[in-house]
Amino acid sequence: MITTALFLAAFAVTPPSAQVASRLPDAKSLGAFHTQLASEPHVAGTAGDARTIERLAALFRAMGVDANGASLEGFEVEVQEFFPLLARPVRAKLEIVAPAELLPQVVTSEGRRGVLSLGVTEPNLAIDPATAHPDLDIAWNAWSGSGVAEAGVIYVNYGRREDFARLAELGVDPKGKIALARYGGNFRGYKAKFAEEAGCVGLVIFTDPSDSGAARGKTWPDGGGWANPECIQRGSLLTLPYSGDPLTPGVFASKDARRLDLSALKLPKIPVQPIGYGAAQQILARMKGPEAPKEWRGGLSCPYALSDENLRLRMEVEQTREVTRTANVIARLRGATLPEEEVIVGAHHDAWCFGAADPLAGTICMLECARNFCELARRGQRLDRTLVFCAWGAEEYGIFGSSEFVEKDRDTLTDRAVAYINLDMAAMGLKPGAGVSPTLRARVDQAIAAAPGPHGDGAALDVWGRDDAGRPSYGDLGGGSDHVAFWCHAGVPSIMLSAGGGEGTSYHSNYDTVAWYRSVVGDDYASARLVTGITSALVAEFGNANAPHASAERLVVDAAEQARRLAKLASDRKLATAAAECTRLAQGFDELREPARRFDQRQTAQNGAADQPRAEAWTLRQLSSLWLRAGGIPGRPWFRNLYAATDRHSGYGTSSWPMLREAIEDATEGDPASAKRIDAALSAYFQVLRRLEETLGVGRDPATGAGARVQEP
Repeated sequence: MITTALFLAAFAVTPPSAQVASRLPDAKSLGAFHTQLASEPHVAGTAGDARTIERLAALFRAMGVDANGASLEGFEVEVQEFFPLLARPVRAKLEIVAPAELLPQVVTSEGRRGVLSLGVTEPNLAIDPATAHPDLDIAWNAWSGSGVAEAGVIYVNYGRREDFARLAELGVDPKGKIALARYGGNFRGYKAKFAEEAGCVGLVIFTDPSDSGAARGKTWPDGGGWANPECIQRGSLLTLPYSGDPLTPGVFASKDARRLDLSALKLPKIPVQPIGYGAAQQILARMKGPEAPKEWRGGLSCPYALSDENLRLRMEVEQTREVTRTANVIARLRGATLPEEEVIVGAHHDAWCFGAADPLAGTICMLECARNFCELARRGQRLDRTLVFCAWGAEEYGIFGSSEFVEKDRDTLTDRAVAYINLDMAAMGLKPGAGVSPTLRARVDQAIAAAPGPHGDGAALDVWGRDDAGRPSYGDLGGGSDHVAFWCHAGVPSIMLSAGGGEGTSYHSNYDTVAWYRSVVGDDYASARLVTGITSALVAEFGNANAPHASAERLVVDAAEQARRLAKLASDRKLATAAAECTRLAQGFDELREPARRFDQRQTAQNGAADQPRAEAWTLRQLSSLWLRAGGIPGRPWFRNLYAATDRHSGYGTSSWPMLREAIEDATEGDPASAKRIDAALSAYFQVLRRLEETLGVGRDPATGAGARVQEP
């Protein structure tokens, strides 16, 4: 096993700012931020959202003023307004309406016999007065179609593509039925998309106890933190081929921006309603059809039937859609020697309800990190690069605020941003981990070796997950949060940092309150201190000009691995030529490992030297930009990074090397059109390989300056 001591010995002396910043997080400060920001529901575009924006601006501004009223030089706060299309709930209802013999004793509140109304909101809890707040909404899924549907019910497991394919294999026709799907397996918007494509007239989504309820442990508030039967997950259904405001793709959503016609958007047409697993059991327990496959059965104490023509559901959903004002809140602390270069830390501020966990378990860490570095600047320990701390608006609707920020100034942002660090619902336990762009992984190694571990003991590295070689393990960055626009659209190297392991969830429900968080995650804020310490160490690493912030060697190692994975995928699909060319790509990147290592050594030796050519630092920063393609990925031009995009069928997942991966996934053996698409994708990746060879100075002929390049297929 590689120890923390060995890691520290492998690096240069940790900058003093990292040593100080990683030990500054304060539990009282984090708790105070939490209390203020989770004091009321604040769905994007509402009055609560506007007040939250004001609170954030006031908190940032207070960081720029010391106890004597003196302002911190070079510290500015901006409220960046934007105007996206947002949805709002009007009403929702879900009922079992037939057959009557299953409901002989049921009488609804309207006095109708044989009709069972199912709950579409959570009951108030005596233990937590916040759950009685008058601004809490009914449970809803933003962007649902409005309308009424009445039909038989079909159970579709997680509502994934493969689940609908399995139904077809079993001879079960979903057309004309209301689909019942459990949360998990993919982004909820794809459940609606696939249900609609399969011919369903409505969709009901529930939280299964085996995934996050009573089957996992004690529930809230009865001795544990897992979802109780009435807990309901809200959330967006947006599945457009871009992030950000639906009406202004690629451009900033200013008040006067030119907008698409609403009718041009591919939004869900069928009504969609989320419920808790108590309500879901009322449906499943009455279904009399054939049983679902064993692996589709969840944790409810009743059979899971596939379909029932006779058991009918009636659902009513009404929502409005309107261009609405919200804002990002941005604080900038000017760098000492390289103010034109930026390290950006972001977390969104909007929530479906109170948002104590999502998003505020990350937002408070971002705020505490900002407070830490303002304090350091007052002590004369200002970092070289400018630090930008961002609270994003309307993330929950479709990653709006951060995407608008990136789209507003994309070209210069790509040049000036050294790294983006994302903290979404980040502090949920004491087991840290991260998705990291390949070029940043060497510096993340150093930061987590310098940052303190849980409760301040040891180092974060001590509790970090490891790969087979004993090195820190990092995930691939894809979808799901505010890093998407930075990494997948603008090519800015990014980190998605979090710490999990807490025993429970209140995800997107009315129970996501400070009372739940302090009871389940901890009122000592140890998780938030851990995440803030790691974030501060990362910021200190990337903000320091005396160390290169990107590694060519880590890039080529990961690139070779990605190519090998695609070679296997192509082989599994019996695409022999594609498999051979992917293998050749992998070999090409493998051959760059030693040149990349020497390149990194030169950068380390030269960085910080008074006579260091700025071109060297610039070249290093372009290692990620090499992968940007102006026309984007075919079918999804907003995704410009050939290295990563969101998974087009799950939303949350990663599509690594998406242009080539998707060409292989869609290919049919022997089809000329498939072969042509794969060839075009391979050509794009071989071009990246050649440009990387040029960057690293590989194969230069001393006489002609020409390089010995790997040839395209």
